[in-house]
Amino acid sequence: MSAITGETKVATAPKGELFGHPRGLFVLAGTELWDRISFHGMQALLTLYMAEQLFKPGRVEQIVGFAGFRAAVEAVFGHLTVQGLATQVFGLYVACVYITPALGGWLGDQVLGRRRGVTLGAVLMTAGHFCMAFDQSFLLALLLLIFGAGIFRGNLVPQVSELYDPDDRRRGVAFQLYASMINFGAFIAPLVSGALGAAYGWHFAFGFAGVGMLTGLIVYLIGQGQLPAHAPRPRGAKPVALTPSETRVVWRLTALVPVAALFWIAQSQVWNTYNLWVRDHIELQVGGFTVPVPWLQSLDGLSPFICLPPMLLFWRWQAARGREPTDFIKIAIGCFIFGASTMLLASAGLITDSHGKTPLAWAVLFHLSSNLGWLYFTPTVTGFYAKAAPRALTGAMIGVYNLAVFAGSIISGRMGSLYETLPASGFWALHAAVVTLGGLIFLVIGLRYARAFEAQV
Repeated sequence: MSAITGETKVATAPKGELFGHPRGLFVLAGTELWDRISFHGMQALLTLYMAEQLFKPGRVEQIVGFAGFRAAVEAVFGHLTVQGLATQVFGLYVACVYITPALGGWLGDQVLGRRRGVTLGAVLMTAGHFCMAFDQSFLLALLLLIFGAGIFRGNLVPQVSELYDPDDRRRGVAFQLYASMINFGAFIAPLVSGALGAAYGWHFAFGFAGVGMLTGLIVYLIGQGQLPAHAPRPRGAKPVALTPSETRVVWRLTALVPVAALFWIAQSQVWNTYNLWVRDHIELQVGGFTVPVPWLQSLDGLSPFICLPPMLLFWRWQAARGREPTDFIKIAIGCFIFGASTMLLASAGLITDSHGKTPLAWAVLFHLSSNLGWLYFTPTVTGFYAKAAPRALTGAMIGVYNLAVFAGSIISGRMGSLYETLPASGFWALHAAVVTLGGLIFLVIGLRYARAFEAQV
């Protein structure tokens, strides 16, 4: 195997710091915040919108090109009801959003440069959100959002790293601060979009997502002077052959992708069919107020803030006693916690009120516990890929890991159609079993084969 090792030469980052970090970090974090407000605002609404309104007879016919699109989807996945089609389209959309940054990053490296890549991506996403305001342009909207997100994210995240020298210890803290903006945006967006959708209608809420993305673009353009320049990679960079041990590690990391996808099948379902389940089974009346379904999605942004500090303290306590788990064991624990949390959804029917609804607190408990599993799994597995991969292929192998999210999202979309044929308890128990299976496989690998991945550690 071979890899491109020559890194793009970037200009020195502009001088000037804020809270001990380059000012450009806060420009990028602010841009990412608005991106996530727009993305998670739409994500919280999309399945409900398609299932309850857009795909219903009398309206779906207005979508330009939808008959051919539906025929193509059903040729692959079989006949789908309105609700099954909604969950499958959502799964395909999220899968594509997570896979296109690899293409976007390549375009930034080879053709556009980082700044033009981010700007173009933001413009496409803004146009996509505004196209969501019209039924006729629904498919065009998804296409613009998918490619816009790929170009935008594939070029925004690398700029965080480019603000620091390779040996700067602040780099790790910078990515934590950056990630906090992702979670904060995920917390705010469903609250605002859910309230707007309930009060003024779906299209108004989608318009808010477009305004959010446009705001992010403005923040980025205003702050460009705080960012390092970045030109496309020079042509003719020399490839270098990997060593046999590096090649083996690459193949082993690639082989882990289907195992990691088992986690993302369950996680993706929380963004997808879960909203329909909340609508059908959770008591949303609090006094005289009806809690909008998308508001529960905001807990996925808030819960990491609540769970992270005690979890880090616990890890530190374990490390001080020489008992901190290895990466593989942490990943397995994350799967087990997420599986147990999903069983809370499976058992919700055992705790109901006089109307047959499960108390809202049960769903809140699910979000708190499942996000503890998410914290054990997601940052650990991403860091493991970055650590174990050959240095020449670190970015590429993280892109390979994103195939797990891609596959998990597509499979979760197909499994979402089972919601109409299985009892809710069986539906969520199936997902709990899938993610728990992933944990068992990671546990076995961690106990017996972990050293096979240590060629680069």
